[in-house]
Amino acid sequence: MSQQPEYTDWQQILDLMKQSMEKEQHEVLLTMLLTPDERDSLVARVNILRELLRGELSQRQISQMLGVGVATITRGSNELKSKSEQEKQAIIELLDSK
Repeated sequence: MSQQPEYTDWQQILDLMKQSMEKEQHEVLLTMLLTPDERDSLVARVNILRELLRGELSQRQISQMLGVGVATITRGSNELKSKSEQEKQAIIELLDSK
């Protein structure tokens, strides 16, 4: 009998994150799942997304401000292009709600 992993797709991970939020265990889960470098990268990506959605700075300016490569900004920009205006607005509201 071959063993299979419990988690096999992205939706299962999203469901796990939702459950951890409901149980107020998200901080410990994310800390255990992500290395310090990955957490730093996630912070940078959130800031990239926020700046791209604001639209006030060029990709080069965002790159310099956050200390990340232009290619990282471009990947974020390309991902945003695949989203609807409604999705973008929802993310703007989420990012501005802090």
